[in-house]
Amino acid sequence: MDVNGIASLATSFSESQNANQIQVAVLKKALDAQASSAAQLIQALPQSAVNLPDHLGKNVNTSA
Repeated sequence: MDVNGIASLATSFSESQNANQIQVAVLKKALDAQASSAAQLIQALPQSAVNLPDHLGKNVNTSA
């Protein structure tokens, strides 16, 4: 392998490593934006205005 081949290989490796780092950074920003949007949607849900007795809504009938 000659010097030009080694230099070319090192350059292409460096470029692919930089591209991977950029892709990971963009992915992290997208995930942060989705998490923020999901948190806003959860906070926007209305609170239940119905005051049920304590014994209601605690059990699920699974034999139906």
